[in-house]
Amino acid sequence: MADLEGNINAKDWGTDTPQRSWDFHIKGAGQLDFGMQHRLSRIFGADGHTAMLAFDHGYFQGPTSGLERIDLNIVPLAPYADALMATRGVLRSVIPASVDNALVLRSTGGPSILKELSNERVAMEMADAARIDAAAVAVQVFIGGEYETQSIANLNAQIDAGYRYGIPVLGVTAVGKELARDARYLGLATRIIAEFGAQLVKTYYVEEGFDQVVAGCPVPIIMAGGKKLPVIDALTMAFNAIDQGAAGVDMGRNIFQRSNPTAMIQAVRGIVHDGLAPAQALELYKELSNGAED
Repeated sequence: MADLEGNINAKDWGTDTPQRSWDFHIKGAGQLDFGMQHRLSRIFGADGHTAMLAFDHGYFQGPTSGLERIDLNIVPLAPYADALMATRGVLRSVIPASVDNALVLRSTGGPSILKELSNERVAMEMADAARIDAAAVAVQVFIGGEYETQSIANLNAQIDAGYRYGIPVLGVTAVGKELARDARYLGLATRIIAEFGAQLVKTYYVEEGFDQVVAGCPVPIIMAGGKKLPVIDALTMAFNAIDQGAAGVDMGRNIFQRSNPTAMIQAVRGIVHDGLAPAQALELYKELSNGAED
């Protein structure tokens, strides 16, 4: 077994050579069966990119700012998102069944913000994801956390169930206060998640070495939006992530906590699908929001 002394920095990430897709446009999915590929195509679309809207925060935070009334604050944004990331309770109670977005279901949980967050369990059966017509289920993975092994067991259980139903699993890297948010850690976490069989991974952007994180992960990486940033900073982060190989962005607070969320999600979509530069996306945001700065 390799020891820590043997875990040295890699020499060649091959960042200039795209990974072979085996005649399928989504990274790492060329040898999956039809159901998996079809669902992944709903998330990523023909260009292999996705603008995902996350509003599953309530499963451990409750009605956080911007999510007090999902029917009023989130439903109007759905037409501008490729995929919606939410809990099954919110989807069934609030989101109209007529939406045509790809649905990504939060499938693990347990503790609230008042407890140790890494102590999660599988929170739904894959059969229910199939009933909801989910394109993927999301599993939080706490690499380096107190309950790391348990969260990996959750991941593996959902991956096995996903193969039975043809439903991909999105592994989400959880970064606690005690864990470093740098390329070395995120590279470790994303690679572990992919090695166990997750078909896509959600992780954070880092300014140094993010392209290596992407290159070292054999399945698509979706950038997590994280905490609310100034508009230009959030747009720049999204642009840099896509420019460095991410297959999409999954933003929540950086969209629904804006003074004009509808304008912001369209600006983000412009970066993801239309190649807008941050300054161009900012101008679009201002134009759509009548000059709003936040």
